[in-house]
Amino acid sequence: MSDNTQAESAITQVAPPHGRAAAFFILTFGTFVVGTGEFAIMGMLPEFASSLGLSVADAGYAITAYALGVVIGAPLITILGARLSRRELLLVLLVLFCFGNVLSIVMPTPGLVEVARFITGLPHGALFGISALVGASMVERARRGWAVGRILSGIAIATLIGAPFSTFAANHLGWRIAYLIIAILGFVTFVGVWRYIPADRPNRQNSPLREVRAMGNAQVLLTLLTAAIGFGGMFTIYTYLTSVLQNVTHVPEWETMVYMVVWGAGMLAGANAGAWVVDRNLDLAALMALAGSAVAMLVFPYLLHSDIALLADVFVVPAFVNALGPALQTRLMDFAGDAQTLAASLNHSAFNVANAVGAAGGSFLLARQFGYGALGWGGALFSVGGLIVYLCALAVLKRRAGA
Repeated sequence: MSDNTQAESAITQVAPPHGRAAAFFILTFGTFVVGTGEFAIMGMLPEFASSLGLSVADAGYAITAYALGVVIGAPLITILGARLSRRELLLVLLVLFCFGNVLSIVMPTPGLVEVARFITGLPHGALFGISALVGASMVERARRGWAVGRILSGIAIATLIGAPFSTFAANHLGWRIAYLIIAILGFVTFVGVWRYIPADRPNRQNSPLREVRAMGNAQVLLTLLTAAIGFGGMFTIYTYLTSVLQNVTHVPEWETMVYMVVWGAGMLAGANAGAWVVDRNLDLAALMALAGSAVAMLVFPYLLHSDIALLADVFVVPAFVNALGPALQTRLMDFAGDAQTLAASLNHSAFNVANAVGAAGGSFLLARQFGYGALGWGGALFSVGGLIVYLCALAVLKRRAGA
């Protein structure tokens, strides 16, 4: 299938059994629950470390284990589940997510907890990717951006509500109870998917090799590379934002939480604004997100000593970066051909690669005494890098169209 044919192919619209509103709610709720499961440990890390007799630095390996599970699990599970319907695969993934969280609760040693966190991360990417595909299949083609943005906004809501609530639960009830609550919410999502998501027809003739072969499309690979680079700048700043606020801006401890909530609000606004632009001009949405985030990060170093100005930038940076999500997810639908599920899942693996690379980039700058202001410059380089890759993708597409 050619690039042009893929770009023009439509997604068959399906009708949910109990209405579209209920289906969209449960899918968004699912991304919220899984997103909370990912971000929760960052706020409860001191309590988590103390209960296991670890330093905070050593406890951070549990975060690394989860991220590794995401990167490995998205392609592995999607390929192995190639012959399942999307609804069937969502149900399997939710079972694995709940199992991983329960396993995290009962494991007695740090090493076994890390193994449990790795298992919990395995379904993460595929859950987000398939949820986006299911949402897009329930609306007309012209509203796919809105559908994807609506469902992926659950991630932003997780940073806004889920992660702070988990921190509160961990501080008052213990981190194991916090994860038990997340597991219960995962089961609620399972029931909701079972009841409200349309039972699409599985392709029993599909094969894992067919999914892998379809991934050879240059536009798919360049879109995934855009994600792996373009999202990195957000994590260059976010990973060290608390340190910036404490050591440079010198805000009171209670005000740090305000900045975190504003960051989550920016992510939520960006997801919705990006989805709105995608339905009008997909490429413009991606280019605006990458260019806008680069500018917002370039001014970051000059705002560190002004708490009000920095608060505004803390909203703008994630808003621009997160606006990229619906654009890339929708673009993958256009070009993935027979690898729709695999490509959508790999988008979230790429997001976690960006998380790791962005945080490492920030660590590199700080270790070499460039100062906290350099985080903005480093973040801008990631956004510019993503922009260059995306422009290359457009150039390749234009050249093939001309040929």
